[in-house]
Amino acid sequence: MAAFVRAVKLFVCLVLWLSTLSSLQGAKDLYEFRYPFIKRASSFSSSSSFSSSNIDKVSYDYIIVGGGTAGCPLAATLSQNFSVLLLERGGVPFSNANVSFLSNFHIALADTSPTSASQPFISTDGVLNARARVLGGATCINAGFYTRANSYFIERVGWDARLVNESYPWVEKQIVHQPKLAQWQNAFKDSLLDVGVSPYNGFTYDHIYGTKVGGTIFDRFGRRHTAAELLASANPKLLTVLVYATVQKVLFDKTGKRPMAMGVIFKDENGNQHQAFLTNNRRSEVILSCGAIGTPQMLMLSGIGPKAELKKFNISMVLRNEFVGKGMADNPMNSVFVPSNRPVEQSLIQTVGITKKGVYIEASSGFGQSQDSIQCHHGILSAEIGQLSTIPPKQRTPEAIQAFVKRKRDLPHEAFQGGFILEKVARPISTGHLNLVNTNIDDNPSVTFNYFGHPRDLRRCVNGIRMAAKVIQSDRFTNFTKCDKPTVEKLLNMSVKANINFIPKHTNDTKSLQQFCKDTVITIWHYHGGCHVGKVVNPDHKVLGTNRLRIVDGSTYSESPGTNPQGTVLMMGRYMGVKILRRRLGKAACV
Repeated sequence: MAAFVRAVKLFVCLVLWLSTLSSLQGAKDLYEFRYPFIKRASSFSSSSSFSSSNIDKVSYDYIIVGGGTAGCPLAATLSQNFSVLLLERGGVPFSNANVSFLSNFHIALADTSPTSASQPFISTDGVLNARARVLGGATCINAGFYTRANSYFIERVGWDARLVNESYPWVEKQIVHQPKLAQWQNAFKDSLLDVGVSPYNGFTYDHIYGTKVGGTIFDRFGRRHTAAELLASANPKLLTVLVYATVQKVLFDKTGKRPMAMGVIFKDENGNQHQAFLTNNRRSEVILSCGAIGTPQMLMLSGIGPKAELKKFNISMVLRNEFVGKGMADNPMNSVFVPSNRPVEQSLIQTVGITKKGVYIEASSGFGQSQDSIQCHHGILSAEIGQLSTIPPKQRTPEAIQAFVKRKRDLPHEAFQGGFILEKVARPISTGHLNLVNTNIDDNPSVTFNYFGHPRDLRRCVNGIRMAAKVIQSDRFTNFTKCDKPTVEKLLNMSVKANINFIPKHTNDTKSLQQFCKDTVITIWHYHGGCHVGKVVNPDHKVLGTNRLRIVDGSTYSESPGTNPQGTVLMMGRYMGVKILRRRLGKAACV
């Protein structure tokens, strides 16, 4: 009988494996049909040209560096009227199982191979982090939650509210879904309301005080829909997308009064270098959409940045700007384990509490997998394959790994059946900086976020942890988890043991909420800044002191919009594209 059961299980596993393989092959075939303009960088020929052009070398109206959350909608929009070259250093997401399925969310982040969709880095604060390296950008590796910015953010950045409200739906109709609320998320929703995070605003994209259910880029089958799918709205005759195209620097003509962007140098997947150029039209532009880490780095490697920084690495100065790489910020997050005596399905962010205390409360569940995971690995929390594996080998000692594994094994099994309550500080005052470590664009720069550098941020974290504890202790949650009401000290104790960062722990972590906040801070990947409006770019996001160079991404933000920024970054790509077309063509733009 036991042999029969094993045979059935093996058969089921085989069917599931073949089904997944077939699904991924189908996705590959579909994207090649649906996106014929996506090609490998090695296919690029600088002597090729559009059929309507008789020039010797190909040139483009717009060259976009970075096919991420903003870059894809921007390229799709600009291609309606002009030739666009979109350069992405990573590959395509469509046939990558780690990207495509919600169940593999933690595996995608744990994949530290050179061609993975996620590139890990560690800030000087000692916090493990990640940046995207794939067409579609962070929409391929994030938790999928979709929400709009609050109206005050739109006012502060000076955007046209009418165009903003036209641009959000353009994104939402294509890749955003209403989630099927998981039981964990439903219990979390009821608990938020019990502790006073009210009113209940139901399902909405809007940023409203109280408790709400937001959108998601995961559909009801758990399949992820990324910014790359927005390229289906492009004009295929005018768009060229090159993947595995790593831009080395922007090229400038320095003969005039102001340096003028002319094109870019990029290398393909084989290491061969190519040059791509703009047309001679004064309105043609190189647009950087490399993200808050990549864009300041790209500017400096191209010769725009602080004088001392450029001199240190013998980079020829194109334009001195001491503000490049300054004002880097990341919303500090702390997580609290929630034990459960009942199995819990996997869920990422679906419900959020928007408080008036300067913190957001969110939840996730079910990534413990099984009882075997305690003796095996814990996905992103694993010493063997998870975030700890991103630590440089010299620091990843056998002793450190074994100590981590022991801490995991000391946790009760119900911790791995349960989930997390996440507390995130909104609009942190603390800021840091970004610096080069070398001139290799493939390497991460040095980043400091200065978490809790300002006492107000720390006070908000303490308030957030207190609220998270109340949520976990509420009758709604304990009735759901079938656990006794845990003390705050017990919750913090489990959370400290499970925490992964390089910040030394203190003996009073479970006694002092301030110390707990500082010692267990992690990220939810909402970092921003480095190229602020008024300091690096003007209100139209054109780089100050240059011609034909613009930035469209989160590096221009002085705060992270809404509870989760991806919706606004997606919108921003569409918004800026429409704005550029209307200014250049007027009503003839037809957008």
